This record gives sequence, C-alpha cells and structure tokens, in this order.
Amino acid sequence: MPEISPEQFREIANRIEAEVGKYIVGQQGVIRHTLICLIAGGHALLEGVPGLGKTMLVRTLARVLDLEFARIQFTPDLMPADIVGTDILEEAEHGRREFRFQPGPVFANLLLADEINRATPKTQSALLEAMQERTVTVANRSYPLDPPFLVLATQNPIEMEGTYPLPEAQLDRFLFKVNVEFPSSGELVEILNRTTGDAEPQVEVVADGAGVLAMGELARQVPVASSVADYAAHLTIATHPESDTAPDMVRRYVRYGSSPRGAQALILGGKVTALLAGRYNVAFADLRAVAPAALRHRVLLNFEGQAEGVSTDDVVGEVVGAVAEP
Repeated sequence: MPEISPEQFREIANRIEAEVGKYIVGQQGVIRHTLICLIAGGHALLEGVPGLGKTMLVRTLARVLDLEFARIQFTPDLMPADIVGTDILEEAEHGRREFRFQPGPVFANLLLADEINRATPKTQSALLEAMQERTVTVANRSYPLDPPFLVLATQNPIEMEGTYPLPEAQLDRFLFKVNVEFPSSGELVEILNRTTGDAEPQVEVVADGAGVLAMGELARQVPVASSVADYAAHLTIATHPESDTAPDMVRRYVRYGSSPRGAQALILGGKVTALLAGRYNVAFADLRAVAPAALRHRVLLNFEGQAEGVSTDDVVGEVVGAVAEP
C-alpha cells in the first residue's frame, strides 16, 4: 500500500471533488460527505427525491477512482441471493456435477443500493454482514469482499407506500446519512446545459483502490486530543433523553439517542475533515461539521416529536448548540 503525506491527501481529495463536480452540479456537501465515508471505510445513506443525481454521483466516483461499480434496484420481490450470490450446480470434468459459487453484485467496490427501503426486511438484512464484516456467507462458507468496499444506499423521503422502513440496527451501520437537497434555479439551469446538449463531460482517473486505502490509513493516524474525544462523547450522550446534559428538546421529543457508533462516526469523520482542511489534528469545529450526518439517523423521535413534525436535524442542532466545548 503506498504511503501518502497530508499534503498529497488534500491534493488528491480536491482533485476527486473537482472531477466529480464535472458531472454533478452543486451538491458540494453531498460529494464531500460521500468522499469522507469512502476514505473512512464507512457507508452512506443518501435521502432525496428522485432525479437529483444520486446514481450518477456514485457512478462518477467509481470512474474517477477506477473502482468496480455495481447497482441493485431494490424491489419487493428481490431475494437475498440476488444480492450476495448463490451456489449453482454445474457439470465438471468426467461428467461429475458440483456446486460453484456465483458471486452477486455485492462483490464490488462501490455498491449502489437504490431505494433500499422498497425491499423486504429479509432482503435488507442480507447487506448487514457485508456492511459490518466485509464478508458474505453462503452455504456455511465465507467469502471476503475486496477493499475498499462502500455501500451507498438511497431512499425517497416522500413516497412511502409499499416501503419497509430500515430497522434501527441497519441504519446504525451507515456512517453518515446525507440529505440530498433540490438544486437552486441557477444550478438547475446548469444541469439543463450539461444534460440536454450533445457534449458529455469527460472525467479523469485521479486515484485507485490502493490510493483510497492509503488515504484511509493516514486518516486513522490523525491524533485526537482527549478534550476532542470528550466532546464527541458529550455530544453523543446529550442525544439521550435520560442524560443529565440533554437539552429540553431531547427530553421532550426523543425516545432513544445515538449509539456508540455515533461517537465513532464523529471522530472518523472529524479526522478526514481535518485532513481535507490541511490540518493534522482534529478540532471541535470538525466534529460540529459532521455532526448532522453522523447523528441524524441515530436519533429516534417519540410519538410527540413525530406528531409535531420535529426533525432529527432540529434535535442534533439543539444538541450541538447546547453542549459546550470541554
């Protein structure tokens, strides 16, 4: 695995964002958080209405990084074997028959799970082992997934008929949940100019899988001061309504707060954010920058919060504003 310096890290990351930006208009925050997940070795859940370029973002990122890309359209009739693969019976030498494993689309570097909440819970759970363990088990045999491995799942927040909401255990596997916003009028005009003409943007390969892994290795080496780690812990604990440090909004509207994975997401995201800013140390501001993406899907609202239309972003914002730096 090649070694890279913090300066090379920032240069490569900036080039990746620039190349992806040739296809994706605006959405700098979405591109940045997706890149952070890839470098940190986590997964991302993208939520937004159809047509905002979520699929194109993942496909372009795979081209820029020369990674293998696969897309799964989740539907109610999708089966687990359609994702992970299955053993098939084929004829071998001397007329014998034997089982051979046929890998599914999960054996890729970048996997787009499109409209993941349209599949049944049984099929959704087929991704759990792959996301957490980076392995797939079929017929009592385990098959490793080649790193880097990133699941980018999408879901439509508007059309809920015929969907199966993701269980909390699976939501917790996503490092970030990223909201994909509708473009502004100026961005929409630029999208029209790029997509309705005869010229197609050309992107260059900036790095490869080994380079991404080297960037992730460097990010994990970034030191974290004890006060910054304490701040991440305090932010996470303040999302629990029974905590003494929880703000009023959390006590009133939250049923259950973030798991320890939320604190891990804050630290990992903060490390990558620090390197992207040209620093080799994590600041409090780095944690605040990734807090909404790291915590919004790990906060469960109670009935009162749902009835009054409170969003988890409101709750996370209240927590960030209430928790003081150590």
